[in-house]
Amino acid sequence: MKLRAPCVPLITVDPYFSIWSNCDRLTDGETVHWTGAKQPLTGVVTVDGDPFVFMGKREGVPALEQTALEITACTTRYTFRNETVELRAAFTTPLLLDDLSVASRPVSYLKVTVASVDGAAHKVRLAVTMDDSICLDRKFQYDTVYAPLSAPGLTGGSVGSAVQKVLNRSGDDLRIDWGRAYLATDAAGARAECVEYRGEEGACAHDVTLTADGPEALFAFAYDDVRSIRYFGEDLPSYWNKDGKTIETAIAEAFADYEAVAARCDALAQDLRARCRTEQYYELLSLAYRQAVAAHKLAVDQNGDLVFISKECFSNGCAATVDVTYPSIPLFLLYRPELVNAMLRPIFRFAHSGEWPFDFAPHDAGQYPLVNGQAYGNKIEEKYQMPVEECGNVLIAVAAAALASKDTSFARQHWEDLEKWTAYLTRYGLDPANQLCTDDFAGHLAHNCNLAVKAVMGVAAFGILNDLCGHPEKGAALRKSAREMAAAWVVNARDEENVYRLAFDQPGTWSMKYNAVWDKIFGTGIFPEKAFSEEIAVHLAKHMNPYGLPLDNRAAYTKSDWLLWTATMADTEEQFDAFVASLWRAYNESGSRVPLTDWYFTDTALQRGFQNRTVQGGLFIRLLLDSGKCRV
Repeated sequence: MKLRAPCVPLITVDPYFSIWSNCDRLTDGETVHWTGAKQPLTGVVTVDGDPFVFMGKREGVPALEQTALEITACTTRYTFRNETVELRAAFTTPLLLDDLSVASRPVSYLKVTVASVDGAAHKVRLAVTMDDSICLDRKFQYDTVYAPLSAPGLTGGSVGSAVQKVLNRSGDDLRIDWGRAYLATDAAGARAECVEYRGEEGACAHDVTLTADGPEALFAFAYDDVRSIRYFGEDLPSYWNKDGKTIETAIAEAFADYEAVAARCDALAQDLRARCRTEQYYELLSLAYRQAVAAHKLAVDQNGDLVFISKECFSNGCAATVDVTYPSIPLFLLYRPELVNAMLRPIFRFAHSGEWPFDFAPHDAGQYPLVNGQAYGNKIEEKYQMPVEECGNVLIAVAAAALASKDTSFARQHWEDLEKWTAYLTRYGLDPANQLCTDDFAGHLAHNCNLAVKAVMGVAAFGILNDLCGHPEKGAALRKSAREMAAAWVVNARDEENVYRLAFDQPGTWSMKYNAVWDKIFGTGIFPEKAFSEEIAVHLAKHMNPYGLPLDNRAAYTKSDWLLWTATMADTEEQFDAFVASLWRAYNESGSRVPLTDWYFTDTALQRGFQNRTVQGGLFIRLLLDSGKCRV
């Protein structure tokens, strides 16, 4: 892999069970949670009595030299070497969306193999240590309690907080402090031990170490969170244990499945590579895949329906945020369209809760992991809402999922809301009032041209749904309405030749019109052909910075998702590749060593805000277009 990842995924299961390396070499520092809090994992190989570190740091123990790093959709592979041996370490989290039982199982693998490089036989011992901070918001927050793992054929141990308050709070920069973390191996003759010690605060800590003799061992890290989501007053388990499966059973199944699962992960990576025309695009998507999936939690609601809850990471911690769902959906439309419906299900539930007074769509359904109703804004008042934004997002997402899955049942179930929210866009969407859009960090903006494009495509999307559901006359009327809106938009938004304004009343301004990408994906022809590709040519000639195209003329920052959505409307492959190359350079050279940020400066590549968000699923937008899955 040529891309120097700003942060390397190791364990990526869900927003709480998520461990990364923010160093160029795995031995340069301690591993961290996606928030940056230390959650150390340590690996030591002993060769003929001499110890060497291959993961993390160990005082007084030299590190093996790292010689290679490869990141694919579900696996991160490191290679280390000295004059005696070569060690390979493969971290795999099998987020296989065609198998939700495996994808939601909270077990992540580390396969370690050691080979001689000097031709001699060597006595090898492998040891992996898991720090108990993995089950606490902060180290020494509470006493922790160790227990041996009880599962036939496995050796291991678990650790958890002595204070178990399940789903006790919500927030953004927080780690889990309930449930138990597990470390296990199936290596013959392996030994588990626990080191107990006290911190300055007086809390008793327990770190778990597994040791295996021999040149190869498979380790598994697992986490049992007991209950995963509070969903409108009821605590839900995860999908994997919805029928009462124990974590011990899940760990045992994971070991039994490893070879087959690893092969499927490799096949996913090979398929992804075949879909991407350039290596740079493939490397970006490989790095984005696990992040986008693992910033969600999959559960089943009280009616037996899937809910796929996102966390708005390092934004405000909101759960099931519609304008986070919207940019993330390209990945899921490609690999499992029903998960798009599962993202939106909490929004429709809240809209009918009696607490939502408006005739437009809500912004979110809670703050992770408490999904009890909208958390965004100080109060449920109109000035804190995103009316055009969220109505357009829901309508486009539902239509895209219906096309990709060839199933309209979810749309039919929520038809009344979709019709109401389309009426809102028809009435108010062509010239939006002074309100927020998904780029809310830029503040309120009246007469937002890009937001109006979303409204137009939202109306068109409901036209598509009417066609799919057997209402051709209504579908035709909605498409006609969308085209009339688009014709007025072109006149009102035009600035200089081939450039459209940021806001209708602001001459001399410009912005990315990323929402128009759905006209190309759906093949609806709502806007004039080449309207936006011609604007992109101007952007490339006049507005492009070393690390990408700014979001608009107001600031040098951009959004990674919108960057590639805009690129997907380009006329030529070379233009698309130029956008991809700018994003690749940004991540390759950025001094911000965090899981992919989607909000960064195009002149310095430094993070402006946000990290580890699901919106990186939006980078798959070009593959969605190429697939034709959402074409009418």
